[in-house]
Amino acid sequence: MRDRVMIVEDEILVALDLEATLEDFGYEPVGIAADLKTALALVKTEPTVALVDLNLRDGPTGSEIGARLARDHGIKVLFLTANPLMLGKGVAGTVGVLTKPCWPDAVRAAIEYALCGDHVEPPSGLIVFPPDDQPGRSDDRSFAKPRLPQPGPLIPPIDLTRDP
Repeated sequence: MRDRVMIVEDEILVALDLEATLEDFGYEPVGIAADLKTALALVKTEPTVALVDLNLRDGPTGSEIGARLARDHGIKVLFLTANPLMLGKGVAGTVGVLTKPCWPDAVRAAIEYALCGDHVEPPSGLIVFPPDDQPGRSDDRSFAKPRLPQPGPLIPPIDLTRDP
């Protein structure tokens, strides 16, 4: 049985591209939600993983959606956002965050990490949130020293010692 993935993204072209990418990698996309209400309605499709943007049609509700999907439904939540700092120091119960834009292989690696849990090394580019019971997590859902993305093809290193 293929793993089922929910997409929570309000930019339809981004969502459709992500949906096609998931299908290419053998996942079963169960639907696209552009807001809180639609995301909660998609829970009935029983997704294993949710890919959640932060700024949606109904405002910056992505972190609330992710927390509810993880806490109330046991869904593995990965945030995909151009604004990872909006997550502060993490969201309780969720896996982590990838910064958009990201390569399809980075999305696949992050999903595989979410499905395998702590048995594998987190992929480069995925900032992993610690479990709720890990030291360093407090009532404000803070965590210490996330695994920061390494420079890659999308973020080439900049040599500041050279003149333009």
